[in-house]
Amino acid sequence: MLSSALGRAGAVTTAIALTMASAVAVTTAPARAALVPLFHPTVSDYAQVSASETPPTQDQCFSVGRRCFTPQSTRAAYDVNALYSQGLDGRGMTIAIVDAYGSDTIAHDLHVYDQAFGLAPMCGEEGVACAAGMPTFGQFHFQGSPATKPQPGKGTHQEDKSAWALEVSLDVETAHAIAPGANILLVTTPTAETLGVQGFPTMMNAEQYVVDHHMANVVSQSFGSAEDAFGSPQSLLKLRHAFVSAAQNGITVLASTGDDGTANQRKSPVGGPNPAPVIPYPTVGWPASDPLVTGVGGTYLCTDPNNVAARVVDSADPPAKCQANPGVAEVGWTFSGGGYSHVFSRPSYQATLPAGSTPIPASARGVPDIALQASAGTGALVYLTLPPDGQSGLICGSAPCSTGWYDIGGTSLSCPQWAGLVAIADQLNGGGLGLINPALYKVAADPAKYAADYYDVTVGNNQADPTVPGYPATTGWDPITGLGTPDAATLLPALVLASH
Repeated sequence: MLSSALGRAGAVTTAIALTMASAVAVTTAPARAALVPLFHPTVSDYAQVSASETPPTQDQCFSVGRRCFTPQSTRAAYDVNALYSQGLDGRGMTIAIVDAYGSDTIAHDLHVYDQAFGLAPMCGEEGVACAAGMPTFGQFHFQGSPATKPQPGKGTHQEDKSAWALEVSLDVETAHAIAPGANILLVTTPTAETLGVQGFPTMMNAEQYVVDHHMANVVSQSFGSAEDAFGSPQSLLKLRHAFVSAAQNGITVLASTGDDGTANQRKSPVGGPNPAPVIPYPTVGWPASDPLVTGVGGTYLCTDPNNVAARVVDSADPPAKCQANPGVAEVGWTFSGGGYSHVFSRPSYQATLPAGSTPIPASARGVPDIALQASAGTGALVYLTLPPDGQSGLICGSAPCSTGWYDIGGTSLSCPQWAGLVAIADQLNGGGLGLINPALYKVAADPAKYAADYYDVTVGNNQADPTVPGYPATTGWDPITGLGTPDAATLLPALVLASH
């Protein structure tokens, strides 16, 4: 499979002509260093809030300066409950979640999560008897399944796997929370967190296999690298084959935009500076920047985390960003990746934007397309099992993390939840929608539909590094939250209609 998938790279340029965008190098950015990219999960910030199997109280979360969202309060914030009442929960659809390494304990962790929040059990989670009509949780290990444990000894620790186990729990649990009737397929590869030559190619080959064998309707990618960390645009373009195939086969592909705002990193050679050097000009991450991928940015979700019935603004409780913006339901997350591609020109679907939008030049694809909650300050609760000897490799403050409940953020949170929403839209459609970007922008181009179907986020800035300029959130599209966040009950039906 490796050789056949890589062989598709030569046909990518021709296949791109079938899509809504061109892929050309843009010369406005400074010269790129000839380095392989840093490849990492986009879970950015986490705090262990409880060490038991019982979820923490909101007061426990407030005590560490955060508000913690449950599946029920997130659903209320984005008006998903109205869809469930119509029997729309993603049933019959499959979400492929792609992560390096996987997690040895995800079947157990998913069961604890579902029991804690009263979610529909999945065939394949620990301790559950399978029955007809149940959604299925499965795992597909592309090229094997190494244990998710830290690298021993005094090596480079470029293959520590604990961060990916945390990523897996986040992705699987939150996707299931949004689309409780959908099947979930965890797709893993045995590749190092820091790329070398095997990381991205193997990951993309795994996705190609999933597409070729019709294993999913939606693909969620909570990983990425700065476009400008690649040695050349050509080295990035040859990796797009799975996205081209997905678009041709009615499969939607989403990706996190990253958790560094506009300030991404280069790859640091072994023995080089740690952290890796920051690229000294605004950049965006790939694969979120790919025109065949829906890029998902992030917000601070400043709604009541205890309200499970409606979207109610809460400007009194932590974090400080919500308290500083009274009456505002969502603020553009400071660390939400976004900006303008240096590889891809503006796709035709971004030519028409809502009134008041930040302009997107014809020379560059704008990132992201849409957004959802991402700040760990307004994050989601996730359950994770870690080794009892404190040797997981994850550190919480100054001590090793342990098994329990974590409040987690990052565009790793916004992406799988959006994948759940797409699965619901696919169910409504009666099958996969494929590339949804043209339909997202088509809906937004109608002022009445835009006002009804999106929550326009107009406050915030994604300058995460004082040395690298960021962008402000504006009316309409902007380089932090894209078109905004969804009123799911109205946007998803509109998305289906706009796709036909």
